[in-house]
Amino acid sequence: MKKLVQAAFAGAALAALSSCVDSDNCPPTHYRNLFREYIGVTDSTVETKIDSAWQQLFYGDDDTQRVYYPAGEDMAYILAVDSDDVRSEGMSYGMMIAVQLDKKEEFDRLWKWTKANMYHAEGERAGYFAWQCRRDGSIIDPGSASDGEEWFVTALYFAAGRWGNGEGIFNYQAEADAILRAMLGKDEAGDNPSGTVNMFDPEAKQVRFVPLKHWAGVSDPSYHLPAFYELWAEWADTNNEFWSEAAKASREHFRKAAHPTTGLMPDYALFEGSPYQSYGHEHFVFDAHRTLANVALDWAWFGKDEWQKEQSKRVLGFLSAYRPTIPYSFTLDGKPLTDGTSTSITAMAAVAALATERNTGEPYVRDLWEAPIPDGKYRYYNGLLYILGLLQTGGQFRVYAPQGMINPLHE
Repeated sequence: MKKLVQAAFAGAALAALSSCVDSDNCPPTHYRNLFREYIGVTDSTVETKIDSAWQQLFYGDDDTQRVYYPAGEDMAYILAVDSDDVRSEGMSYGMMIAVQLDKKEEFDRLWKWTKANMYHAEGERAGYFAWQCRRDGSIIDPGSASDGEEWFVTALYFAAGRWGNGEGIFNYQAEADAILRAMLGKDEAGDNPSGTVNMFDPEAKQVRFVPLKHWAGVSDPSYHLPAFYELWAEWADTNNEFWSEAAKASREHFRKAAHPTTGLMPDYALFEGSPYQSYGHEHFVFDAHRTLANVALDWAWFGKDEWQKEQSKRVLGFLSAYRPTIPYSFTLDGKPLTDGTSTSITAMAAVAALATERNTGEPYVRDLWEAPIPDGKYRYYNGLLYILGLLQTGGQFRVYAPQGMINPLHE
């Protein structure tokens, strides 16, 4: 059941939670600003840097800088520039960035485009979103990538907390609840033409890479977001215990998927953590960059698994031999697979500093601070992770509880 704030003190408690979210009264262990702590940058300078990233990535030059493109009078999309398509991943990241920066118009534009073009209103995929569309909204691949739904849900809950609920698709909390119900509401036998199943395995309680029968035993470690599941366990209108168990299962998955020496995780893995062999995704490649941040954010917010500190120290210790131009791909035992680097790994390594001591983490915080805002052909993934990295490392990635709900970071 939902954990509602009791009426006897609801008003005072909610007022306190709201002021905590919007002021310096928040517990510093949850929203640490490592740029201030480690390199002496003022809060206002951090905010200016984040705003510069926002302005360039959302309103910069059409051809070389922006990833956010208005569509008509009231919609917009995030463009994966290098492949010239629109992905649920990017749309959900754009929404999360918008709600963190209090950009309601952009949030609503992105969400309306998503619901108009990506959402499956009926059929075996009902309640899910197509992961890939063209710029005109036509669907390229109707299947779903589970991380898009995960980030949609959490961004919508935060929108409900920050702005309140509206009507229709802008009843953010109801929309989030509906997606969560759909995630667990499919036929596990996959007895339909597409083979669509739940996004989370009901026994392993782990997120699936894609919700399809023939992929049913495969996960993606970077899709594991235990910090989000803890919030869903508090706020969802059903299956709350499942989401609590999913958070525990993801923390265990991290332990099993991480290489014991390097700390690197694969792009794809079986539920027990072993790499899944598929066109190089058994290695530490682009998806896996996000595992550095997912582990550390969970520690920063909830601090339930001491191993997460060991893991962050281990992986940053391994990568230290390569910084500041860290290769973007490795075998799990640490052999570089490329000479090229990417801003995405720079950003996620900085977030990992939230879960380790200063002498290990500070160099990565400096690397992110000094990194330019991504532009050019590969600005989509690099740029979105860059701004998310700034928000998380700079203490600006915060929890907004829907009205009447407990913020578990401030109980």
